[in-house]
Amino acid sequence: MAGEILDIIRFSSDPAQLKRVRETVRAAGQQLKLSSATTEEIVVGINEACMNIIQHGYQNNREGEIILEIISGDRELIFRITDHAPCIDTHQLVSRPLDDIRPGGLGIHFIKCVMDGIEYKAGDNNIGNILELRKKTQSCKDGS
Repeated sequence: MAGEILDIIRFSSDPAQLKRVRETVRAAGQQLKLSSATTEEIVVGINEACMNIIQHGYQNNREGEIILEIISGDRELIFRITDHAPCIDTHQLVSRPLDDIRPGGLGIHFIKCVMDGIEYKAGDNNIGNILELRKKTQSCKDGS
């Protein structure tokens, strides 16, 4: 995959680490001169993805590791999130109905609304999971 790596952070599967994740994603948006609205949408999507890994992948065990890579591609940002949790069955990744009004369960819905591409992959040697989220942008190089 071609692109410039803007940042890579490793953090534990502790919800307290999500503040650092949000700050890192926000800084990447600012570095690329994205609008504040677009940047905040991306922050919400990445936060939700990481929270899903913490809650569902690691079952709230704070000992897991998550790796976030932020890559500037040709007219898109790529967020690669890697974990070492049990492999997921992508057929079970569904958002609850929007008319079911109650807290939680809408992370996947938010991610799909915010991002332009979502791809799930098995980790190396079928250990863990890799989630690639893509957000179209203007050219990261020339601003066109």
